[in-house]
Amino acid sequence: YVVGNARVGQRTDYDKLTLEIWTDGTVIPQDALALAAKILKEQVTPFINFKEEEEAEEEKEEEEEEEKINENLFRSVSELELSVRSFNCLKNANIKYIYELVQKTESEMLKTKNFGRKSLNEIKGILEEMDLQFGMELEDFPFPQQEEEVDKKEDHN
Repeated sequence: YVVGNARVGQRTDYDKLTLEIWTDGTVIPQDALALAAKILKEQVTPFINFKEEEEAEEEKEEEEEEEKINENLFRSVSELELSVRSFNCLKNANIKYIYELVQKTESEMLKTKNFGRKSLNEIKGILEEMDLQFGMELEDFPFPQQEEEVDKKEDHN
């Protein structure tokens, strides 16, 4: 390796690292460098505090997951490609959106007229594909009615 001076714009106080990598041909130099860097990182990680980066990554993942769930919750039950019987049962129970559906428990759904185990299992399977389930508590969920009420209050002020 060679360390030399480097210039970025008007600044000249940077260093440039030039690596010469030789391999036996079984691995290309870029992959050899990547593997070496990975091993080096694993070796020095115990000495470095990466908590801030890890927390930021976890928060980003949580936000992405919440956005994904929220998108599904706002979908209409008519988009679920349900059997006619299941859809009609939801319609008769006045359940229009998925967020309304997931707040119901399985036993509450089974009390719905003409709604049986087959319909329950059908809907349960679809909800599971969206990482949703019956009996969810949606605290701090921006229900559409609440947003409309806030808009109306702002209009009157």
